[in-house]
Amino acid sequence: MKTLGNLIWHIPYLGFLNALITFLIGGLFVLSVVGAPIGLGLIQLSRMYLAPFSYSMVDKSDLKQLNPDAEENQLWKAFGIIVWICYLPFGLLLCLVSLFQIVAMFVTLIGIPVALVAVKSLGTLFKPVGKTCVPAAVRDEIDRRKAAAQVQKYVR
Repeated sequence: MKTLGNLIWHIPYLGFLNALITFLIGGLFVLSVVGAPIGLGLIQLSRMYLAPFSYSMVDKSDLKQLNPDAEENQLWKAFGIIVWICYLPFGLLLCLVSLFQIVAMFVTLIGIPVALVAVKSLGTLFKPVGKTCVPAAVRDEIDRRKAAAQVQKYVR
């Protein structure tokens, strides 16, 4: 089913163009050095666009739950927040363009699942700093562990 969804994403809806455009925009941000945190997040998003039904975008802080020994560079995190504030107008523009694309996909019945993929990407388009592309199984495990933590709060 995931393979069929990926094919529908690419063939009639030209998802590979989304991947290419996002990769090029991310590359421009990385070349500017100051925009590197944003560019790296957009490049990860372009990777997700290549197989959107098989991959998902997650925060790196969520991945830290799977590996608590991993250290997070606080300086890089602070720099990313400052750069994201500068990116905000551009991110709003990208989200607006994506919203028009989503509305156009919802017109057809077969486009609804594909539009939901584009909806998943809105959070990353708006705030790409600190996001990474992971297989869907990893995302499911993160969600399972978060749910288990919520259950533990109510059990106590």
